[in-house]
Amino acid sequence: MTQPTPTAEPSFTTLIDVTTLAGLLTSPALRLFDCRCSLLEPTAGARQYAQGHIPGAQFVDLNSDLSDPVVPGQTGRHPLPAKTAFVARLQRWGISNNSLVVAYDADSSPYAARLWWMLRWAGHKNVAVLDGGYKAWQAAHQASTQTVPTFATSRFIPGPALTREVSAADLQPAPGLLLDARDLARFEGRVEPIDAVAGHIPGAVCAPFTANLEATSCFKPAAELRARFAALGADETTPASCYCGSGVTAAQNLLAMVHAGLPEPALYAGSWSEWITDPQRPVAKLLPAP
Repeated sequence: MTQPTPTAEPSFTTLIDVTTLAGLLTSPALRLFDCRCSLLEPTAGARQYAQGHIPGAQFVDLNSDLSDPVVPGQTGRHPLPAKTAFVARLQRWGISNNSLVVAYDADSSPYAARLWWMLRWAGHKNVAVLDGGYKAWQAAHQASTQTVPTFATSRFIPGPALTREVSAADLQPAPGLLLDARDLARFEGRVEPIDAVAGHIPGAVCAPFTANLEATSCFKPAAELRARFAALGADETTPASCYCGSGVTAAQNLLAMVHAGLPEPALYAGSWSEWITDPQRPVAKLLPAP
């Protein structure tokens, strides 16, 4: 059934909890997106969505909807699409400038945060991530469905970006604080399960995105997140940038920092997988013990 164009908007800009979302499922302003994904199994998200999802949710694929095709030797693993192409997708998904957009993934929110960041990149402020994802929705015994919704094409008009981007050139050397969202073993170059070169961008600080979460996969309280990033060097005046392997999990760090009340960092969308396409760019690793 085609849904009406929304005319009013509840306002959320970082996180939304399960109870609040459940109370908004019938709102004509809501546009809900299932971003579940597995980097190692590209079809897993679509299969999980078909097995069951939150009522009203549309499926969004990281590789085909939130990324452009990889150009070997030039781009990272998930290059951003052209903004005009992304805006056209938003219109096909029925997102209007009055919509409340909510994104979720399985639990830890990196893929949902990618869509959150991209909506802000397109100038849309009213977008949030479901805290704890589908795991939290199921734990609360909320209803799921296999019904796929349809929406009329919208007339979404992009606005000035609410985000900042940096390029590889901007990070040589990196101004201010540079946070790497990958785990410590990858940061130190001791293991590298995905990319061709191990290590990190010189000057970066290891800030694994998983440390933003409680054991339930919900985000830690804002005060704890703020303390965490302060201990890593983030403050109100130091410019910060975030990266990861391919510009996805870094968005979850961005979301956590904004939720904590810190200034929004810039995103290096190409991230490590783009950085290493140029052998002239320096690579840092953990030095072996003498």
